[in-house]
Amino acid sequence: MVGIVRTYTTIGIDGQQLTVECDAADQVFFVSIVGMASNAVKESKDRIFAALLNSGFDAATKRFTVNLAPADIKKDSAALDLPISIAVLQSLEQLPVEYLTKTALVGELSLNGDLRPVKGVLPIALACKRDGVNTLVLPLENAPEAAIIEGLDVIPVTSLREAVLYLRGEIKIKPAQVDRDQIFSVLNDFPLDMRDVKGQFQVKRALEVSAAGGHNLLMIGPPGSGKTMLARRIPTILPELSLDEALETTKIHSVAGYSKNFRNGILTTRPFRAPHHSCSENGLIGGGTFPRPGEVSLAHFGVLFLDELPEFKRGVLEVMRQPLEDGIVTISRAATSLTFPADFMLIASMNPCPCGYYGSNIPNHNCNCEMGAISRYRSKISGPLLDRIDIHVEVPGVSYSDLSSLPTGDDSATIRARVNKARQIQRERFADQGIFNNAQMNSRMLRKYCQLDTESQAQMQHAIDKLGYSARVFDRILKVSRTIADLEGHKNISSEHISEAIQYRTLDRKYWGG
Repeated sequence: MVGIVRTYTTIGIDGQQLTVECDAADQVFFVSIVGMASNAVKESKDRIFAALLNSGFDAATKRFTVNLAPADIKKDSAALDLPISIAVLQSLEQLPVEYLTKTALVGELSLNGDLRPVKGVLPIALACKRDGVNTLVLPLENAPEAAIIEGLDVIPVTSLREAVLYLRGEIKIKPAQVDRDQIFSVLNDFPLDMRDVKGQFQVKRALEVSAAGGHNLLMIGPPGSGKTMLARRIPTILPELSLDEALETTKIHSVAGYSKNFRNGILTTRPFRAPHHSCSENGLIGGGTFPRPGEVSLAHFGVLFLDELPEFKRGVLEVMRQPLEDGIVTISRAATSLTFPADFMLIASMNPCPCGYYGSNIPNHNCNCEMGAISRYRSKISGPLLDRIDIHVEVPGVSYSDLSSLPTGDDSATIRARVNKARQIQRERFADQGIFNNAQMNSRMLRKYCQLDTESQAQMQHAIDKLGYSARVFDRILKVSRTIADLEGHKNISSEHISEAIQYRTLDRKYWGG
């Protein structure tokens, strides 16, 4: 008899249906796993048959041939343990085959038959619903993540024996359920607040503009001026995640193995990723023999914060050019080519020089760096990368009067309300156009939505002719101007909006001598 079980693996961030077939022949015990299985999957046979034996099933009496179809897809997942073991039992006529026509199974086995959680459960659950699968049997720890998907019975089990008893109909297991309303009721539960930051009102304004339009931002200032403190509060003023955004972001984190950190199985706040400056190209962009998402994809729909930007290797920074422009990352390998989403806000910070005090307003902290050292330090940030950062803002040292004063200025909730209004204007503007904020506008949209009056045109002409801005910077000034106008509820861009947007592009001229 041939056992047949439906299961899933992940390719990129999407689920791919697989069929596990097992044939049992009357020969000396031997197990062969075929169908482009990786060495890790082939080695799982020892774990699987130990789990079968320790769960009370005698399977070491036949020659087993396990086929993983389709055969042209590389399989590399411990989630195949449970479906392979069930297929083995089917081949021994200890389980009926017909019960599993609308059921899929995933799960990793321990040697004693207990089930361990696996990666990529959310994309697997979405693929089950897409393919018309009614029931998904999986480890108990993964159940909240999969139960987010409506119309799919998610059956949590703790062991191989419990899974077999359920499939035989000997026990009933209630499908896992989650309360979506309760999950998303904690969207704005942040331990940090923008009002914690003393002073820095101009920088807070720049962060508000950045959040309202999805613009990239660079902060330059001396050590201790609050750059990191400000950056870590940006998620508190960003718009709430929609359900579709939450599902797509959770898929990425699930494939990467970070789903244990989710509240009730799903990511409910926009991600904030802050990789160390020792991060490699593969760590930032993604990669590996079986490509996995990198930091730019883990920051999808959220913030990628690069602290001490010049400390990153130049090659690592340069690979961000394409995702910053296109919002996706394509990783090509000999066997496959995968595309990961990477629509993130880049927030970066840096000192103006190696010692950090070039041009500083902090008393008794004079810069002692040689000009050559300063030039080498800043040259790690290339012109093309700077062009892709919409807003550049200087973060001065904080005075004693600011530090000793009571908190002033708007809190995060107030700023977020203004940001939400501006984002709502943008959602209505770009309805059915495939984008969601001003930073994503293409050239055609710029011509349509960023028309300038005579005074504004004169300002832009001066910026291009006198300051030497590139065509890319010209477009980004228009996008930031559009966002400033949206924050103020103005239909048209005025000269005041252009002036503020140009002000956010002066530091590259000051520090990089453009």
